[in-house]
Amino acid sequence: MHNQLAGGIVPSVNAVTINTSAPVSVPVLMYRDQRVITTECLARGYACDEKSIRMNLSRNQDRFEPGKHYFIIEGEELRDFKNRATDSGSVGRNARSLTLWTEKGAARMSKVVDTDEAWSFFEKLEDSYFRLREVGGLLLPDMNDPVKLARAWADAMEAKQQAEVLTHRQAQYIDHLENLFSDGLSPVQFCKRMNGVNVSKVSAFLQGANWLYDDNPNGHSAHWRVRSQVRDKYLTEKSSQVSPNAAASFTTYQPVLLRDGAVWLYRKYLKGQLPMKQSWNGEYTHDKELASKA
Repeated sequence: MHNQLAGGIVPSVNAVTINTSAPVSVPVLMYRDQRVITTECLARGYACDEKSIRMNLSRNQDRFEPGKHYFIIEGEELRDFKNRATDSGSVGRNARSLTLWTEKGAARMSKVVDTDEAWSFFEKLEDSYFRLREVGGLLLPDMNDPVKLARAWADAMEAKQQAEVLTHRQAQYIDHLENLFSDGLSPVQFCKRMNGVNVSKVSAFLQGANWLYDDNPNGHSAHWRVRSQVRDKYLTEKSSQVSPNAAASFTTYQPVLLRDGAVWLYRKYLKGQLPMKQSWNGEYTHDKELASKA
């Protein structure tokens, strides 16, 4: 679903592909409650350059009415659009203004350009872009053919249902993770809460992932430390001062799992990529369904 911006412009991550000899991807943009298109997209579709479009507008000002055929946005409104627009072709980062063409403006410009490419592209643009409408946040064609409309409606509703299933699964994922994770756990302690993990190999597994290193490689037991590249993102450390006698003391460190680290480990668990016990039968208890979709 599009998000309304101050000033009335709505950038979207959606795009419509207009099939020509060289298909053109048109970012879906709304301005003042109507579908609009950028100069850059018009130029590509009309097989000319942006300079030609701008010159045609300048030379035919009496044929083009601002607010009816085109809009020019600049200043704060343009900065807001640049910050929110996600389509790489929507607007150049250094542009000081942006011209947006309405359906009537794009039609009139195709007549000014007056080439077979321009006429053909606008005809397809008219049917495949300007006449699209939304149902439940999904694009549907506004066409007179009831068979095509019904088929498009069914496809859109199926996509919406799949999105709802994904949202439900993500909610389950978060709920399961919250039940497993709590602040202050070490990676080994966290993995103990997941059925079937071979916790004796977890630290070595994280060493292989470049999360941990052994600060006592020549000793009888490993002293696990957190590598700098994952510190404060996936793991942190808890230090303790140990004083076995009055004459000597030393500092020990324990890796502590952060939430992003728990998310990473949990995903590995659902995909069966953590070291598991040999006796493990592959069942993920309450996570079984999520594992099949991981």
